[in-house]
Amino acid sequence: MEASTRSRSWLWTTLILSSISIAAFVFAVWELVEYRFFRDTDYTTLHYLYISRGITSSLLLACWAAWFVLRSRRQSIEELRRSRERYRSLLEVSPEAIALYDGTLIVSEWNAAAERLYGFGKQEVIGNPIPTVLQEKKEELRRFLQQVETGVPVLDRETLRQTKHDAPIEVQLSLLRFQDPSGQTYFLEVTADIRERIRLRQTLLEVEKLTTIGKMAAGTAHHLNTPLATMLLRVQMMRERVRENGLGTDLDYLETGTRFCQHFVQRLLEFSRRPPGSKQAEEVTRAIESVVGFLAPSLADKQARISLELEAVAGQRILADRNQFEALLLVLLSNALDAIALGGNIVVRSCLSSRDRIEIQVRDDGLGIAAADLAHVFEPFFTTKGAGRGTGLGLAIARNIVLEHGGSIRLESTPQQGTVAYVELPVWRASPVPEGVAT
Repeated sequence: MEASTRSRSWLWTTLILSSISIAAFVFAVWELVEYRFFRDTDYTTLHYLYISRGITSSLLLACWAAWFVLRSRRQSIEELRRSRERYRSLLEVSPEAIALYDGTLIVSEWNAAAERLYGFGKQEVIGNPIPTVLQEKKEELRRFLQQVETGVPVLDRETLRQTKHDAPIEVQLSLLRFQDPSGQTYFLEVTADIRERIRLRQTLLEVEKLTTIGKMAAGTAHHLNTPLATMLLRVQMMRERVRENGLGTDLDYLETGTRFCQHFVQRLLEFSRRPPGSKQAEEVTRAIESVVGFLAPSLADKQARISLELEAVAGQRILADRNQFEALLLVLLSNALDAIALGGNIVVRSCLSSRDRIEIQVRDDGLGIAAADLAHVFEPFFTTKGAGRGTGLGLAIARNIVLEHGGSIRLESTPQQGTVAYVELPVWRASPVPEGVAT
C-alpha cells in the first residue's frame, strides 16, 4: 500500500513538472516569434496571437498529459501482467496441491498439482464448491476455518481428501488466511500426498509386530517342541505294536500331522531368521497326496469335494525340503478350505509349465478376494478372514518357502467366484553320471 502511494505521488509530480516545463517552453518560443515577426502589428492581431498561444499551449499540454498517462498505464498493466504470470508460475510449479477458496468454499484458484492429485480439472473446480472434502470431514474443515479466522494457522495436519473417483487419500494439510487488496478474505489450502509415508509407517508397525511375534514364537517353540516330540515318540511306539491290526495308515497320518505341527512351530520361530533347509529330490504327486490325506477329516467335515489332476507330473520331482514343501501345500489347501462354502469344490492340478518348471494350481469356488486386498495378501499379518480365524502369516510364510526353493507364487481371484493359487517350482533333474565313473 505504501509503495502504491509513493508511485502515484511520483506520477503526479512528474506530470506537473513536465507540464510546467512545456508551458514555459511554448510561451518562450511564442514571445520570440512575436518579437521577431509581429512587433509592429496592431492590437487586434496581437490579441489573436495571444489566444492562439493559449490554445496551442493547452493542446500541447493535453497531448503530453494523455501520452504520459497512457504510457504509465501501459507500464502498470504490463507490470501487473508480469506479476500475475509470476504468481501463476509459482502456483503451477508448486509440488503441493493448492486451492484458494472463500468462506463459502467456492474455489477461485486450483493449480496443476491439485489436478494431478485429485483428478479434477481447473475448469471443473473454479467457481464451484471444493469437491475434494469428504462428507465426514466437512465438520473438521469448518473447525479449521474458524481457527484460521482467529489468526491461528492450521499447519501439517494429517487428514483425508477424495479424488474425482471418490477414492479417499491421506494428505497433509495446511490452511492459511489470505486477504486480497480489495479486502475479500480467502483461505489458502495446501495439501501434500502422504500415502507413501503412511504405508511406510504401517510397514514399520508390521515390522514391530513381526519382531514381537518372533519373540513369542521362541517361547512357543520352547514349550511345544518337547510335548510334540513326546507325542511323536508315542505314535511310533504305538505303530510298532498295532501295525498288525490295520491301524498303521491312521497312525501314519497322525505321525505326519504331528511332524507338521512340530515343523510349523519351528518355521514360525525362523520366520525372521531362517537357517538353510535340508533339500532333497521329492516327488510332487506323493507330497500333494500326503497333505490331502492329512486334511481328509477337515474336508469330510465341510463336505468338500476335492479333485486331484496330477497325471501330467507323475514321477516328476523337485529339489525341496519335505517339511517346508508340505507346509506350503497345507497353507494353500487350508486357505481354499476356509474360503469355500459347505459342499464346495477344490481342484489341485499340476502340470509342466515349461520343460524345467512345474506348476501347481490350487483352485476353489469360494468367496474370492477383493481386488484392493489382492495386492496385500502376501504381507505379514494381512488377512481377509474374520476375527479369530487367521493370523495373516500363512501366505507370508508360503511365499518365503517358494522363494527359498527358487520358485514363484501368485494369486488370481474373482469375488464370489473363487481363487486360484499358482506355484511354479524348478524341476529336479538327476545329474548324468560321467562315463567311466563307478556307481
